[in-house]
Amino acid sequence: MIAATTVATVMAFTPLRASENETAKRLDDAAIVLAEVMDAPDKGIPQDLLEKAHCIVVAPDVKTAAFVVGGEYGKGYLSCRTARAGWSAPGTIRIEGGSVGFQIGASSTDLIMLVMSERGMDKLLDSKFTLGGKGSVAAGPVGRTAAAQTDAQMRADILSWSRSQGLFAGLALEGATLRQDLDDNANLYGKKLENRQIVTSGVKVPKAAYRLIALLNKFSAKERRTN
Repeated sequence: MIAATTVATVMAFTPLRASENETAKRLDDAAIVLAEVMDAPDKGIPQDLLEKAHCIVVAPDVKTAAFVVGGEYGKGYLSCRTARAGWSAPGTIRIEGGSVGFQIGASSTDLIMLVMSERGMDKLLDSKFTLGGKGSVAAGPVGRTAAAQTDAQMRADILSWSRSQGLFAGLALEGATLRQDLDDNANLYGKKLENRQIVTSGVKVPKAAYRLIALLNKFSAKERRTN
């Protein structure tokens, strides 16, 4: 009886541990994507834009085949600058909908978004946010300087980029939906925290996210540039 109970207990906890491992791996993948993009000598995100961003979203290995038929496309993480502690602990998001797959044209891609306004940050922290609906989104410029920005890019609440098959380029994610993932947040924090709560209430950065947040602090100042 004791042996049967032990086996049942192990089986009950196995899915949870698998989910935790999956979440930790995705966070590590997000850190790798950020590091590789920012280490590119002249093809990465303009440093000036990263310094002025309110928030960042990194979604590694988004599966674009699903974009044709709908459903869940991929998951990623957001972090925002806070007044007290620099870059916040990450919240989990799911990326769904829109015509993203047709624009990307590859089996999978890495996505990065910079939120450039307080309005964009507020919408991003909603439980559900459709890009281009409640906030302006534009393809981000590529290169270490932002000199090539267009008027549309300068006015956009969110700038976005994709990297697939070695090519890094700006990508307009018009119509895509960002939705918080409470289950993955529970894997990270032990309870189903909302993204807004994680960002605004000083939640401690979990161990699995140390690398991602350390890289954000490495590549940009903790305090957002305002000029």
